Amino acid sequence: MKLLRLHDFAGPVNGRWVALVAGALLVTAFAPFGWYWIAPLPLACLLLLWERATPRQAAWIGFAFGVGLFAAGTWWLYISLNILGGLWPPLALLMMLVFIIALASFAALAGYVVVRYSRANSVLRWLLVFPAGWALAEWLRGWVLTGFPWMSIGYSQTESVLGSIAPLVGVYGVTWVTVLLAGGLVACVAGNTWQRLTGLGIIVCVVVTTTGLHKSIWTQDTGKNFHVRLVQGAIPQEKKWLPEQLGPTLSLYRELSVSDNPLDLIVWPEAAIPALPYEVEEFLHSLHDEMVMRDTQLFAGILTYDFENDQFLNTLLALGKEEGRYYKRHLVAFGEYFPVPDFVRQIMRLVNLPSESISPGSEMQEPLYAKGVPVAPTICYEIAFGAEQLSFFPQAQLLVNVSNDAWFGNTIAPHQHLQINQFRARETGRYMLRTTNTGITAVINPAGHIEQRIPQFEPGFLDATVRPYAGQTPYMRFGNWLPITGMVLLMVGGSWFSRRKTD
Repeated sequence: MKLLRLHDFAGPVNGRWVALVAGALLVTAFAPFGWYWIAPLPLACLLLLWERATPRQAAWIGFAFGVGLFAAGTWWLYISLNILGGLWPPLALLMMLVFIIALASFAALAGYVVVRYSRANSVLRWLLVFPAGWALAEWLRGWVLTGFPWMSIGYSQTESVLGSIAPLVGVYGVTWVTVLLAGGLVACVAGNTWQRLTGLGIIVCVVVTTTGLHKSIWTQDTGKNFHVRLVQGAIPQEKKWLPEQLGPTLSLYRELSVSDNPLDLIVWPEAAIPALPYEVEEFLHSLHDEMVMRDTQLFAGILTYDFENDQFLNTLLALGKEEGRYYKRHLVAFGEYFPVPDFVRQIMRLVNLPSESISPGSEMQEPLYAKGVPVAPTICYEIAFGAEQLSFFPQAQLLVNVSNDAWFGNTIAPHQHLQINQFRARETGRYMLRTTNTGITAVINPAGHIEQRIPQFEPGFLDATVRPYAGQTPYMRFGNWLPITGMVLLMVGGSWFSRRKTD
């Protein structure tokens, strides 16, 4: 019996359970598991389940797949909300479930659109409409209601040959190619003779093309050795903001930054200094003077307060000869800001919930500088929004991401976060210097490979010599607009021909 009859075997209701399991299985393609080769298989299973479904049934099956994917892939949200955030357990669980449902709705949308606007048992559905529809749904998820691009399929291919097209089309382009392979697999196992040949041809074409691009170099080494130190304090989140912890924290970071060897740049994590600048003014002045004396630049995470506009800002402070500030632009909803009416905010205060908002920095900010090298900075979660960082390029020659992954605890989230950083390095053809409070602190080369790292939850530092890179990748020039426009055309064209032609 053909695998095309999978939906007949499962039935409309049981098919949702199959989809739920398939979605959960897809998580193993991402870090820390790293089984990137498995990614097309759950997606092919999903497409087979859609074959005999109505648009409404396909939406529910897609929704179940999304629930499996995001429940298994983002369960660590409960750790952030309850164990470290202090939320009442039922409320933390409710918020997590609402979040998973919202994310799964994009997979439901993809299911409805693919089945509604293409014909079953058609290579046009398998190879055009499905890959483009899924990738477009991911793109929508990346910006609707501020966006959450975490768990985009393309990230799972960071270190595979499919990731070689990252400098060309970014994460959504890699998603499209991965889903295209899933469609090719369905054609091979469920189609007639010429459909199977078409599917096999597509698979061979994708593998040959991406393998050929695997060692392509899109940017140029400037030939300058740049000496860096990444510092990881490993301060537990529950102790980080205690008043009695401030002195030991500052002493630890300063001690870990002392070096007998010349350094061009030292990087501390997000909010490494757990105080406002005016509260540690003397410390900052002495640190600045020390950096000037050593001819070293220091980037340090700190929360700042704008008295004129009455707002807090998540800041990366540059100390040394080339002073500067970068303010985090893309904030975490319900983590760093609360898009709720004032009366809801008052209720949150009454039940001892976090309610104070941080303000976003300007969309257009200049790079920071270290010994004349322009650096593209990002803070924590905003590294997931690659297109928003393109304004730094081609000027910026290095990437720096500072984070506080202590909020995730000992879960899969820090590994997923690191993988996103790896993808950004590959996308831009630059070294990525990633520093976090509890890990994973790492140096990532322009090919997206980790060259050095510090173990999680251990205080320490990492010294490395990296090279600034210049030039532009095609993705820097066109951003997401080129791949997204192509997917829209494939979606529209595939749908139109699918409904009017027979295979």
